[in-house]
Amino acid sequence: MEALIPVINKLQDVFNTVGADIIQLPQIAVVGTQSSGKSSVLESLVGRDLLPRGTGIVTRRPLILQLVHLAAEDRRKTGEENDPNSWKNGRLFQGVESEEWGKFLHTKNKIYTDFDDIRQEIEAETERISGNNKGISDEPIHLKIFSPHVVNLTLVDLPGITKVPVGDQPKDIEIQIRDLILKHISNPNCIILAVTAANTDMATSEALKVAREVDPDGRRTLAVITKLDLMDAGTDAMDVLMGRVIPVKLGIIGVVNRSQLDINNKKSVADAIRDEYAFLQKKYPSLANRNGTKYLARTLNRLLMHHIRDCLPELKTRINVLAAQYQSLLSSYGEPVEDKSATLLQLITKFATEYCNTIEGTAKYIETTELCGGARICYIFHETFGRTLESVDPLGGLTTIDVLTAIRNATGPRPALFVPEVSFELLVKRQVKRLEEPSLRCVELVHEEMQRIIQHCSNYSTQELLRFPKLHDAIVEVVTSLLRKRLPVTNEMVHNLVAIELAYINTKHPDFADACGLMNNNIEEQRRNRMRELPSAVPRDKSFKAPGGQSLYPLDPPAAPSVEAEGAKGAGAQGDQEAGTGNWRGMLKASKEDWTSEERTKHQSSLPASPQKGHAVNLLDVPVPVSRKLSAREQRDCEVIERLIKSYFLIVRKNIQDSVPKAVMHFLVNHVKDSLQSELVGQLYKSLLLDDLLTESEDMAQRRNEAADMLKALQKASQIIAEIRETHLW
Repeated sequence: MEALIPVINKLQDVFNTVGADIIQLPQIAVVGTQSSGKSSVLESLVGRDLLPRGTGIVTRRPLILQLVHLAAEDRRKTGEENDPNSWKNGRLFQGVESEEWGKFLHTKNKIYTDFDDIRQEIEAETERISGNNKGISDEPIHLKIFSPHVVNLTLVDLPGITKVPVGDQPKDIEIQIRDLILKHISNPNCIILAVTAANTDMATSEALKVAREVDPDGRRTLAVITKLDLMDAGTDAMDVLMGRVIPVKLGIIGVVNRSQLDINNKKSVADAIRDEYAFLQKKYPSLANRNGTKYLARTLNRLLMHHIRDCLPELKTRINVLAAQYQSLLSSYGEPVEDKSATLLQLITKFATEYCNTIEGTAKYIETTELCGGARICYIFHETFGRTLESVDPLGGLTTIDVLTAIRNATGPRPALFVPEVSFELLVKRQVKRLEEPSLRCVELVHEEMQRIIQHCSNYSTQELLRFPKLHDAIVEVVTSLLRKRLPVTNEMVHNLVAIELAYINTKHPDFADACGLMNNNIEEQRRNRMRELPSAVPRDKSFKAPGGQSLYPLDPPAAPSVEAEGAKGAGAQGDQEAGTGNWRGMLKASKEDWTSEERTKHQSSLPASPQKGHAVNLLDVPVPVSRKLSAREQRDCEVIERLIKSYFLIVRKNIQDSVPKAVMHFLVNHVKDSLQSELVGQLYKSLLLDDLLTESEDMAQRRNEAADMLKALQKASQIIAEIRETHLW
């Protein structure tokens, strides 16, 4: 068991060299208010005057005090165990005549045999970091004391808790000291030595209050009551020492320290301990054997040994886990570059491969929080772009009045018998043109995603690039330039895809012909239904003849006697036949039949007619009010054009939805994938750029060195613990 404390001392030495406190080593922290006697308790444990003394704030930096019990016969052996680095040129403490001496970590192997020198060195080191005013610092001073009169202990002397700043202390000195104390005692492997003066009320003890914050169960708190000899006459600390006031699980131990007068008179610690024993025998005879400095030292030694025994298995596990983490971290930082040419080519190739793999979805690091790479591009094509196109209304921005105006404008000065074909082309081109903007936006989104893939590869796939910031910037610049170069080409192709659709309106398109056929059939059926609604007194084949016998059917040309000879029967058959062909003109023909019959009936209504005929004409007549309500003919014309526009627009939208992603993949994505590596090699693989591109960042080199030092310390710590385990101490 006694060997456990030197093990922790060795571990502290190992980790102090790397300046890290990631390992929570077992130790004892001394906590108390200012001038409550913390440093005096430590001196009593050491048995020598070695700490700065005085009124006000004296301890202004944490002091990690390692006490090493050194028997005369095994001085050499114990010294070697506790300080493996002490052998220098075959000398281990040679020339040290005193049986007690001290060593500071910051002075390396310098030996202090005069404890006054140790005190002066502590003061000098405190002022060096904290200044010569009353400021504090959280950087610890490490002091190791070798003596046959001490027990193996590791203690941390912390600045006293204060409330009001004095001198040049900052206004938040209380918070600073409190944070410093909590930093040390929050370690779950730390035993808290809460020091309270006996001439104050235990209920007001700041030390116990702070200890309870981090150790509410009191499992690692030991209370020390100082200044038992300074209590008011007629009072004693019996209730406090018996634990009746505030119970503390690890116990309450009372001690008597030297007064400032004793210190000024150079009263030795040994004499003070004898006087303390006499005082306890006189005042507290029943508790004398469970109080006093010697009992405190033995108790602390026992507590620390048992604490270390309990902590070591977990400590070993933590050290091994951290060693594995730092090994992995060091591997990610890479080795120093030897062959720069090969390294550069390897990094370029690796980046290009990872970039292509991210697009293909075969990258080693799969993103789980969001879509990226090829999956994101697929989402843009089929979700973003597809939904945007589907949301475009075929007749958006086009009112019935716009359609009618376009029809009338296309006829020129002459009233038209047919709906002009030009009006359909003009209007459908106007609608198709609206598909260009979402198509170009699709290209822009894919371009942005290709840019994001660069960052993704830098962060996740090729950690080595972070070592060489200039190479990273150069690669980003080359890939960005390549993408920027391909963007106008892709935009031009997408623009051309829309321009191709605008260049030729193919009314013979199979899908369009089918749609027209359906529309013609519908309109023809509507016409027939209206004809059936005519009274039977009106002959349908005669209703289209003017009094002069001339046919008013606009599709029967006056110069075609054969058509007139056929009469209404032939005209009806011809209309049905042409309407069924799916031809656009055929469909217009059907609509024109309705229109001309209406015009004819208007004309007939002004002539003398039989009541039956007048009644029939009135049924078909649609009056035109002053508010410019559309006539039936105008409504039919607009309806026809709108249906045609919608039908043709859907065909074009389908083509665009299919061809734009293909164009983007060919001109942008696949082209960049195919030419990325050759572009990177051509731009960057040059002997003049080697040294500049492969310059490591200072930050990376420093982090690699720190990781290497930490890994070395962890491996050494693991080895130290493994050696102790072999002795089967528990």
